[in-house]
Amino acid sequence: MTTSHSALADLEALSDPKLATEMVGLHKIDRPYIGIPNPQIDTLYKTWRADTNISQRIKVASYLWDSNIHEARIAAAKLLTQARIDPDHAVWTEIQRWVPDFDAAVITDHACAAGARRLPADLTRLDTLETWTTHDNIWVRRTVLMMTLPWAKQNHPSNADLAVRDRVLGWAALYVPDHNPIIQKTIALWLRTLSKHDTPCVQQFLEQHGPEMKPFALKEASALL
Repeated sequence: MTTSHSALADLEALSDPKLATEMVGLHKIDRPYIGIPNPQIDTLYKTWRADTNISQRIKVASYLWDSNIHEARIAAAKLLTQARIDPDHAVWTEIQRWVPDFDAAVITDHACAAGARRLPADLTRLDTLETWTTHDNIWVRRTVLMMTLPWAKQNHPSNADLAVRDRVLGWAALYVPDHNPIIQKTIALWLRTLSKHDTPCVQQFLEQHGPEMKPFALKEASALL
């Protein structure tokens, strides 16, 4: 059975010091790097998942996350990225615990993928995301749009899905005056993604809020219109 310590040992056994040095320069975040490409992380987490139950997976993921190692945090997020988990309260609680630590796009996006799987199971969790819209950490604010990105990808949304979409667009509108490139780029991503499925909705948003957006973000959001 995979344990917290054996999972980290599995990662460290694949260490590539040269790649680790390159990753420091690429990500520019002061944390340990082992030097492991994503395909190798994928192979490991699938092996861990096969011989652990959900309670054990949470323990492993928690330990890996707390190591602060770049690849370990990615592996932790991947380990808890799963569509159907019942009950899933403990998984959602663990993912929420990670959120204040967010400080870079790559790790944040993997964690958001895990969090996004938990939202449809209980839409009241969106209330928690709403509290993040005013968080001091810009990566936490960005998380609100990244975790809800699946609602921008739906071809046949239900009425409940449309209500979620409207709520997220309301949050995006609140973000528009924040001209930090990180926020502007994320707004543009959400809108560009939605434009593939609901062009009129995006056009309406841009008519109302586009003039306040940074030019590069407006261009990206409009790219598929």
